[in-house]
Amino acid sequence: MTDLHLPWLEASILITLLGSLWVGRVRDPNVARRSSLLFFGLALLCSIGAWVDFTLLGSPEADDCWHLLPYLTGRELLIIDELSAPLLPLVSLLFFLTAFATLSTKIRRFSFAWSLASLSITLATLCCKDPWGVITLLSLGTLPPYVELLARRKSTRVYVLHMGLFILLMCVGWKFVELDGGGKRVHALWAVLPLLLAILIRSGIAPFHCWMTDLFEKATFGTALLFITPIMGAYAALRLVLPIAPDWVLRSIALTSLFTAVYAAGMALIQTEARRFFCYTFLSHSALVLVGLEIVTPMALTGALCVWLSASLALCGFGLTLRAIEARRGQLSLTEYQGLYEHTPALAVCFLLTGLASVGFPGTWGFVGTELLIDGAVEAYPYIGVTVVIATALNGIAMVQAYFRLFTGTRYASSVPLKIGDRERFAVLTLAALILIGGFIPQSSVHSRHHAAEELLRIRQTAIDAAIPEPKVKRLADAL
Repeated sequence: MTDLHLPWLEASILITLLGSLWVGRVRDPNVARRSSLLFFGLALLCSIGAWVDFTLLGSPEADDCWHLLPYLTGRELLIIDELSAPLLPLVSLLFFLTAFATLSTKIRRFSFAWSLASLSITLATLCCKDPWGVITLLSLGTLPPYVELLARRKSTRVYVLHMGLFILLMCVGWKFVELDGGGKRVHALWAVLPLLLAILIRSGIAPFHCWMTDLFEKATFGTALLFITPIMGAYAALRLVLPIAPDWVLRSIALTSLFTAVYAAGMALIQTEARRFFCYTFLSHSALVLVGLEIVTPMALTGALCVWLSASLALCGFGLTLRAIEARRGQLSLTEYQGLYEHTPALAVCFLLTGLASVGFPGTWGFVGTELLIDGAVEAYPYIGVTVVIATALNGIAMVQAYFRLFTGTRYASSVPLKIGDRERFAVLTLAALILIGGFIPQSSVHSRHHAAEELLRIRQTAIDAAIPEPKVKRLADAL
């Protein structure tokens, strides 16, 4: 396997892990924020370095040049490939900008130490292809929100029930896979079903979505945002389920996700609170990503991978905009018009831009991915393509409706300035710039996602071939 020129992967993980331990000892919240931004920034630079280094190598996958973990564990755990290469800087950027945009009035509520720990776990997960390693890291990733809920003295019953079941089903499911012959061929339903249910729970697919709305109501907006926007349920699906699941199991995931996409988009239309509106909007988009991943055609899979990147970026910007408005007005209601445009025109523009980018508005990064996803779905199953269009349209209507409710319709008088701050302006405009650049120059991202889709399909085809008995394989080869 090809080595990276520098130990980017292990450096980014160790930096954030050590940063978490250091910031956790700091008592002054302002010093904690400044220190965390340093560690977040270094992790972002290492992630970008890993992406650039991997791209220049031109190899299907590469590992770190230090080889510390292989030396300690005897297995190659940290690997960068076409799938994970752009996800590493994306996730690092989301964490950095969320911490950077946290207002001084909110720094006592937002845990910078646990955010650094969460980033370390997320980066390690994205660099891991070993099934038990992925399961372990996904399990560890559920701890930071749980700790915050305990610190805020909120009920953890719903969250613990769902995440505990998620972890249990992953462990049981992969143990069944090993008992059924290992993870290098397509397996029977009894072996794959626990993994299927685990993915549905982690992704918030109906009827397993109530933990996500509960998290947004009880945790800080920043913590909930960082826990869901990387869409780790999709990563778990690609590493644990896609290579070994029968076609009809993947179709069942696609249909369940399709129902969730339409259902969540419809629910977003009738929400009366901004946080629940954002939660259902995200649920609809993450479900659409799963729809494309489970159709298992090159075009649909490429579109889903593109939508994964664009939706994470756009919805994080959209969430940061809502978070900034909420910091000025408190909990936002969508039952009446707020008339905030005159006070915060920059936030209004960012709200509309990031919201429309998430639904694939022309000129934004999400447009190309959504178009590929719809074309791939229509080519494989026409009714799925039509339903994807309906879900996207409902999301677009919900976005515009929320914009009118928050920024238009009345005049709002305030004795306190509501203008956007420099930190928030930098964070949201950075995301907006990336959204527009990706929309006008999409060639490199589509090319990268297409290569990742082809590699995933190759791995799946190898597993399908391994499940066919040897005489049948010989007859098929002779026939060809």
